[in-house]
Amino acid sequence: MSMERGSRKVKAARTYDASGRQARAREQRANALDAAQSLFLENGYVATTVESISRAAGVSTATIYKTYGGKAGLARQLCQRALEGAGPVPAETRSNALRSGADPRHVMEGWGRLTAEVSPRISPLVLLLRTAAQSDAEAAALYDEIDNARLKRMADNARFLVDAGHLRAGLTVSDARDVLWLCSAPELYDLCILRRRWPLSKFSRFITDTMVAALL
Repeated sequence: MSMERGSRKVKAARTYDASGRQARAREQRANALDAAQSLFLENGYVATTVESISRAAGVSTATIYKTYGGKAGLARQLCQRALEGAGPVPAETRSNALRSGADPRHVMEGWGRLTAEVSPRISPLVLLLRTAAQSDAEAAALYDEIDNARLKRMADNARFLVDAGHLRAGLTVSDARDVLWLCSAPELYDLCILRRRWPLSKFSRFITDTMVAALL
């Protein structure tokens, strides 16, 4: 008996591979976001429940609350995802990179293209929150948070224009901020794209031409 034990080789402890569990968790998070966006846009923010999202996504309500904290957390994450735009490099990073250019028209053409890229993703969500804000305190707080962040972003772009000497004489940082804020407004997307059915190329050109005419 003792010899048999002695002849046995001690097997190395297996290393636990968590990659499968992590992949399932990522899939669940993505499913919850996709289901939330679909139901929010179809039924409205207020009428959509976490329970209906969990059923559509095939995940538990406990998982949604643990991951996102509820509907407002889902909406916030959806907005953050939308603002990244298309492709592997976030839209904000690409926007910042445009500031290295010496030609302000080139910069504004880039901003126009990025606005046309991001607007179809973010504007319907922000407009949804604006409607929900009339009766839902969390939606109202999130709407204000997103709108204030956009205003701050446009103020940063306006300061760049001033510091680089691109802004037309007589205009202030606040003047430029407000023009840029208007050009990136979800309401403008609603009017031009959703109501007048402009193609995105025309929308992009309109934004660029408006910024150039008003600021340079």
